Amino acid sequence: MTATIDLLDFAAAEHRLSDSVRSDTMRLLADTIAVGAAGVSAPGADGVFKTASTWGAGSEARILGRQTRLPAASAAYVNAFQIHCLEWDAVHEPAVVHALSVVTAALLAAVDRKPGCTKDEILAALAVGVDVASGLGIAADTGLSFFRPATAGLIGAAMAVARIAGLPRAQFDDVLGLGYSHCAGTMQAHVEGSIALPLQIANAARAAIHVVDLVSNGLTGPHDALEGPFGYFTLFDQGDLSRYTATLGQTWLIGQVSTKPYPSGRASHAALGALAGFSSTNISRIEAFVPPLVQRLVGRPFDPGMTPAYARLCLPLLAALMLKDGVVDPRRFAPAAFADDDVRAIASRLTITLDDNQDPNALFPQRVIVTLDDGTSHEIAIPSAPGSPDAALSSTQISSKYALCRTLAGDCDPRIFDDPLSYVMES
Repeated sequence: MTATIDLLDFAAAEHRLSDSVRSDTMRLLADTIAVGAAGVSAPGADGVFKTASTWGAGSEARILGRQTRLPAASAAYVNAFQIHCLEWDAVHEPAVVHALSVVTAALLAAVDRKPGCTKDEILAALAVGVDVASGLGIAADTGLSFFRPATAGLIGAAMAVARIAGLPRAQFDDVLGLGYSHCAGTMQAHVEGSIALPLQIANAARAAIHVVDLVSNGLTGPHDALEGPFGYFTLFDQGDLSRYTATLGQTWLIGQVSTKPYPSGRASHAALGALAGFSSTNISRIEAFVPPLVQRLVGRPFDPGMTPAYARLCLPLLAALMLKDGVVDPRRFAPAAFADDDVRAIASRLTITLDDNQDPNALFPQRVIVTLDDGTSHEIAIPSAPGSPDAALSSTQISSKYALCRTLAGDCDPRIFDDPLSYVMES
């Protein structure tokens, strides 16, 4: 259990974040709550909110983009759904984990019900939670079968909430054990393009709050939850936890998280970035050469009857919208666009071919060949997508994203966009 102990010691320890880690944490917190506020207008968001409102009375925590409050666990559920439902949330690509989504939603609720948290406490808890969630993904050798953003995300979020709750180190073992015991969510929702995908994120955030409350009230959990015979790395993922824990705290993983310029599955972003400079008017053929994970995640066929959740993960549609509109706007994930003959024709020009990459968790490299009507071909090698640490979004791209998020968020607390850390701290 040495690696597990190392993880728990790290999760419970006092941390003074360096300037660079602090900056990354603040930047990604801002990105995440902006996306969460935008999610208030997404399909299904009202139904999720109405359902969560029936779970019990209380006004402990705020809802992003709504002028109302719910009990902490219910608020975490709604906020996590809103953060992930547009597929616009940040992701640690090597881990294949949306590391901010569950952690931020649970953390917001935990901070709201414990007034007086300092900036340092909040940022350290977020950085630790993201590190643990990402680290579990890095330690994995196998491809996704369970939905790793929810399973690893829950464990990372529980560690963050335990910090905010002020639990002693001795109780972190129980938080980990009960967090693991609450893990759920599979890739079947992704395969079908189901709205259940963000609901799995929501369930994980709610569970993180429940787990810490249970431990605070004297409940215990299994202590070999990661490396035991029926632990995380036996049932959810195969891997070696020490691959992550051997360098704990030396390089903070939050600095490796990518932000998304487009509201779509991250596996689509490399091709969309390559197509951003082209127009649909003179393209005869597009060929994308991708690793197996990319084809699995976004290589699904164009379907005129698709749902918005499916559309966000359909590269042919996304490519068509990029070429036709010059942007990817989530409001276009609607029947009118799916039935548009021009959109369908452009989508049909894309073919997706597997490359020889054997890594089941690899999103890169990719390669796109665009052939124009005059026979001219443009081959584009893509080592990483826009928003990756080595291809950071420009100030213009960030401003464009926030402008669209603000539009989708409607009448919300302006601090979400203008002073996000103040919004988090001052409930």
